[in-house]
Amino acid sequence: MIVIAHRGASGYAPEHTFASWDLALDMGADYLEQDLQMTADGVLIVMHDDTLDRTTNGACRGAVHEHALASIAGCDVGSWFNEAHPDRARPEFTGLAIPTLEQVFERYEGRARFYVETKKPGAAPGMEDELLRLIRRHGLLESAAEPPTVIVQSFSAASLRKLNTLEPGLALVRLFGRHHTGFTLQRQLDILSRFAFGIGPSRADTAEQLVEAAHEHGLVVHPWTVNDTSEMRFFSAIGVDGIFTDFPDRALS
Repeated sequence: MIVIAHRGASGYAPEHTFASWDLALDMGADYLEQDLQMTADGVLIVMHDDTLDRTTNGACRGAVHEHALASIAGCDVGSWFNEAHPDRARPEFTGLAIPTLEQVFERYEGRARFYVETKKPGAAPGMEDELLRLIRRHGLLESAAEPPTVIVQSFSAASLRKLNTLEPGLALVRLFGRHHTGFTLQRQLDILSRFAFGIGPSRADTAEQLVEAAHEHGLVVHPWTVNDTSEMRFFSAIGVDGIFTDFPDRALS
């Protein structure tokens, strides 16, 4: 069962920062996750929310797509964590910057695997093209390693289909929210098995029957987000192929 560091080791450090990914890598995580947003000038940055409000301080506010990269380069995405989690606060978290996807690839290529999510791609035309440009530029499709060096996930079926058309060799995972069950799920598994690598269901919807059905279709199962150790043991027992977690050390132990 592989361990996917959800926004890095985000239980211990500010999400989607080098501090968080460095820690996850030190813990031995198999994959580092990145959520993508696109700036007004077409740069892919790594941030979960489509607005700056939750994880930045001061004047950094509003929708990401309304800002050029230069206008948000100085935003502090670390101080909020110290305020929210004083028991885990560190002085070095203050002033952490928003990373671009290219900076992430430059920092970790050759020593990490990447699990990238296209967030609301319908509101960011060109997101898939720019993502593939960066993946190709850094040679991340050239490795024959198993598991893949890069996996791309999305709630958007259209985004995954576009990526499959542009780069059929890319490992793709379809994210599911709550209550994707029964006939609807079976139909989706039938369709996904034609081009996808796996599915990413909510932890609340991940049962043995779902895992078996996905495996029968040749799809891996990576539920999100699993932080309780008893749930980790349960998911391992029913045969999931990997889990997303804010606490990679718990899963690895």
